[in-house]
Amino acid sequence: MLFTSAQYLFFYISILILSWLLVPMPKVRLWTILLASFYFYWSNNGWVILLLFACMQIDFVAARLIESSTSIVRKRMLLTLSMGTNLGMLAFFKYFNFFCGSCTEMMQLLGVHSSWHPWNIILPVGISFYTFESMSYTIDVYRGEIKAEKSWSRFALFVAYFPHLIAGPILRPHQFIPQMDKCPQLNLEKLESALFMIAQGLIKKVVLADFLSSYADKAFNNPAGVDVLGAWLGVLAFTFQIYYDFSGYTDVAIGCARLMGFELPINFNRPYASASITEFWRRWHISLSSWLRDYLYIPLGGSRMKTTFGVFRNLIITMLLGGLWHGAAWHFVLWGAFQGLFLVFERAFKLETNADDPQNRFVLTLARQLGTFVLVTFSWMIFRIDNVVALGQLMRSMVLGPTSCTVTNGTLIATAIISLGLIMQLWDKDKVQRVFLELPITIKGAAYAGLSVLILACTSEIAKPFIYFQF
Repeated sequence: MLFTSAQYLFFYISILILSWLLVPMPKVRLWTILLASFYFYWSNNGWVILLLFACMQIDFVAARLIESSTSIVRKRMLLTLSMGTNLGMLAFFKYFNFFCGSCTEMMQLLGVHSSWHPWNIILPVGISFYTFESMSYTIDVYRGEIKAEKSWSRFALFVAYFPHLIAGPILRPHQFIPQMDKCPQLNLEKLESALFMIAQGLIKKVVLADFLSSYADKAFNNPAGVDVLGAWLGVLAFTFQIYYDFSGYTDVAIGCARLMGFELPINFNRPYASASITEFWRRWHISLSSWLRDYLYIPLGGSRMKTTFGVFRNLIITMLLGGLWHGAAWHFVLWGAFQGLFLVFERAFKLETNADDPQNRFVLTLARQLGTFVLVTFSWMIFRIDNVVALGQLMRSMVLGPTSCTVTNGTLIATAIISLGLIMQLWDKDKVQRVFLELPITIKGAAYAGLSVLILACTSEIAKPFIYFQF
């Protein structure tokens, strides 16, 4: 049940209407939304919903026992049980074949005869997201940062709330659970901002990302046979495809939640306007990068290490595991290492902040933004291509490929989308939204009608899934 499907539209409108009719009965409303969330996940995954139930049940009980226990040893054992369950499920369903296959290849390189036939293990959609959310709840209770939730249904809704369940943003307990104590309200300002977010997200996904995907596929699926223009266009197309695809999902999720009276955290903030890789990770997939910071980087020692080497080690470990989180393949690990090395480089030379001479700040900042964008674009090549040979072929095509390029209407449109997208990264998106929402109602109505027609015209018969569903 994709956000871009008619099935989701009918499902969401039905639940939206029910949720507001049931406002006078908070418990009934909560259970209605929770059951709808379970149905949403079951419609995408079937029996795999049992893993979601198991994850929630163990963490709910573990958190209650952690809070009531006076023994630090028992608290740690319960926390270990919670983390072991979540990470164990994630390791088996997402990484078991990868690790076993890698070990087999390593043994063969050492001259030891070995073979491995991958098991037929499905990858539950959203498992990387809901395990992190549920685990963060238990950790926060263990740290004493929040109280253990006494209501299973409230905790379950925090984990399983359907707009963010499949691909985030990754919620923290303090961001969502307290909202259930408040009577939901929807004024005109929230209504319009929610509709704007949904429309913006659908445009990003259906109109922009899906259009660019064909040019990205053409370059990455045949890296040795593409011409110079096709290679450059394909690489830049994927750079914006993955942004429009993922941020489009979270825009729709935020908008849908807001219409129901809930607020989800922002997950993207013009990441391609970053002046450093450090800044990029404060703007890209914010909920994941902040999760890795608070639950991995800081517990490792963060920046409080006695030696600079210790700080660098923590950065590398965090980004390596962040890369592995994205998928069970070595190119994701390589991508994480690439990110980590540049974070270390920036920390070593104090480039993570923009401390340029105020008189030259505009020019220098623009240069740093361009340099960061080039690095990020190259890193997306590592992210997308699953072997070093193909990566080398694509890079060669970008420099030494055939120059007899054919320019079509499609390539011109794709170039215009990429160029405009890069320019818009420098704009204040909140200001753009405010200006649009202050327009007369007739103009906004006409704009939404036109966007609806455009979305319907661009929607393919077979809806393309969001990229981050595979993670």
